Amino acid sequence: MQTFINPSEDKWPQITGRSHLDTPALNKTVSDILNDVKENGDAAVKKYNLQFDGVVSGELKVSQDEFNEALSLVNEDLKAAIQLARENIYRFHVAQKEAVIKIETTTGVTCWRESIPVEKVGLYIPGGTAPLFSTLLMLGIPALIAGCKNILVCTPRGKDGKINPVILYVAHLLGLKNIYKTGGVQAIGAMAYGTQSVDAVYKIFGPGNQYVTTAKQLVNQQGIAIDMPAGPSEVAIYADESCRPHFVASDLLSQAEHGADSQVILVASSIKIMDEIRFQMDVQAEALPRKNIIKECLGGSRMVVMENVTDAFSLLNEYAAEHLIIASDNAEALAKYVRNAGSVFLGNYSPESAGDYASGTNHTLPTNGNARAYSGVSVDSFVKKITFQKIEKEGLQKIGNAVELMAAAEGLDAHKNAITIRLKYE
Repeated sequence: MQTFINPSEDKWPQITGRSHLDTPALNKTVSDILNDVKENGDAAVKKYNLQFDGVVSGELKVSQDEFNEALSLVNEDLKAAIQLARENIYRFHVAQKEAVIKIETTTGVTCWRESIPVEKVGLYIPGGTAPLFSTLLMLGIPALIAGCKNILVCTPRGKDGKINPVILYVAHLLGLKNIYKTGGVQAIGAMAYGTQSVDAVYKIFGPGNQYVTTAKQLVNQQGIAIDMPAGPSEVAIYADESCRPHFVASDLLSQAEHGADSQVILVASSIKIMDEIRFQMDVQAEALPRKNIIKECLGGSRMVVMENVTDAFSLLNEYAAEHLIIASDNAEALAKYVRNAGSVFLGNYSPESAGDYASGTNHTLPTNGNARAYSGVSVDSFVKKITFQKIEKEGLQKIGNAVELMAAAEGLDAHKNAITIRLKYE
């Protein structure tokens, strides 16, 4: 990991920068696959399933027999853990539903807003080296709370040709039936354009690798809504003298094991704290089965000493981490400095892993600095807000002259006339 000691502000871009992809080449590769899926449907999806995953495809939709087999393979302890997580995630998200509030802006003029569910949504659940069944909880639960009528799920198969049984257990637990055996760019294309087996959706959710992220961004340009730009996962940690170095080390390593393209940043209040955390990371990493992935990730990660707390959080806000941990006994007071982050974990007993699985908050979050402007997934992500207004005759008489004057000032006489003709009507 690169090390910086009280870096001046002109060095911050070097610290906060993410890896840059060969965007034109990536866009061309992804665009070609998307166009193939758009033109050839299931045949193209199956072709890329074979090419990229080494899986010969039959029916793309998961059958009831496949569900039944998967349910028998998940042990009871894991089922209980998932059900606990489900309850907490549901409890946190159901509280996000908004009541309809009608406002009389003027006598006879009533305005309100209603949350209407997006009818057709597609959930992308990564399979890869770590089948993220937890992501299905994080996306499926708010979609159901929002009231989305048609929810479909795409997820790749493993080397055995089967979807991870825990993903199918979670789908069963949530009552989701439309599960499709495909991943990667071809899955995004299938959900965006529709195929013989997969219905087109109005909005696509879910994290993925650089290819999936690029595919989501390209279909978004074509009018298909997406949750947010979400690429490789990342964490930033602020640690002061009251942190537990071995806790902080475990958090950095847990993020690093996501993949070689993930990123971790430590901002420590002193060299002593940084060195203690680095030592703990070296010790703990050797015992982890994904240590090779971790070491590759850490090669592109950074450790920073910032003795001034205000400067430390200015740097962290510039980085705008997907996950921000404040490892301090004074975390709640320090939280006042936070302006940009996807999700914040306060104190020494709030590991990112808890938010990834079972605390209740959503783990589908903006990455790559997008937390400066984007929020994580919530019930709001699965609805659109439609405004309504009802104007009585008395109300139009009160605001009509103002509308006439404003319309005339903009040179829109038909707008003015729509008011005048009503005001003159007896």
